[in-house]
This record gives sequence, C-alpha cells and structure tokens, in this order.
Amino acid sequence: MSGLDALAGTREIASPHDMEQLGDEMGRMLRPGDLVVLTGPLGAGKTTLTRGIAQGLGVRGPVQSPTFVIARTHPSLVGGAPLVHVDAYRLGSPAELDDLDIDFEASVVIVEWGRGMVDGLRDTWWEVELDREWHGRGQDDACYGVAHEAELDADAPRLVTIRRRP
Repeated sequence: MSGLDALAGTREIASPHDMEQLGDEMGRMLRPGDLVVLTGPLGAGKTTLTRGIAQGLGVRGPVQSPTFVIARTHPSLVGGAPLVHVDAYRLGSPAELDDLDIDFEASVVIVEWGRGMVDGLRDTWWEVELDREWHGRGQDDACYGVAHEAELDADAPRLVTIRRRP
C-alpha cells in the first residue's frame, strides 16, 4: 500500500485547479496494487481529481469519465503502473466489478462511485470522499440530496477526506 497516509484527513479544495494539484500529489505517491475509491455527488470533482492522479502517475490521456465504457486503462508513459479508471455507477454488484478482470496487482485502480463495491477485492484501499460546500445556499434541499445549479458551480469549494479502509 502506498504512502497516502501523509495526505489522510480532511481539507478544503478551493478550485478545479487545486483539485487537480491534489490528484497530482496523490498520483506521485500511488504504486501498483493501490486501489482508490472516490465517493461524492455528481459534480463533486471525482474525474477532475482522477485527471490529476493521471498526471502524477505519468499516464497517457485524456482522462474522461468512463461512465459509458465502465473502465478505461491509461498506459504509463514513464515506465510505471497503468491507471485503470472505473465508473461503478452502472454496476449492480461487486461481482460485476470483479468480472471486469482488472489486474489490481500491477495497476493503480481508481473507482468512481465505488463505495460498497470493492469489499473483498482488496484487503485495504483508499477512500476519498468529495463533497461540495454549501455555505448556506440550498441547505434545505441539501438535506435531500438535491443541488441547485449554483451549487454545481465548478469553482465552489470542495471538502476532500482521504482515509485508509477498512
């Protein structure tokens, strides 16, 4: 398991650029066999963070959400591990993720919408939770998971929590 322990905890990320910078720092720390599960609402910055991780790993891009293809592999340009970027949103069970036949040992694997999908695939993994800060806007709707267009603003701050699981 990699050295993301240095990044564990919660921090505020002010912009998409800062989210990519955090990802770049993470990417330079991740090693083959590392699994990172990204959790957060639509528009929270999961793919933006993954773009930064890809940059830090030195893999071929472009990195886009794999929603429709479910998984994309980005080979290394610097002789390192490939990045496997998975969108588990449309998967119905952990077995379907396992059916993708991902080489977890030789790759860095990022799974968006992966909470509850990776148990049993690895002994440990990194969970990164991303959340938009509301700053008093849409508080009533926020309780029900409904965001107004203003809250989907890419420049709104995010809270990012990194922790080792289980």
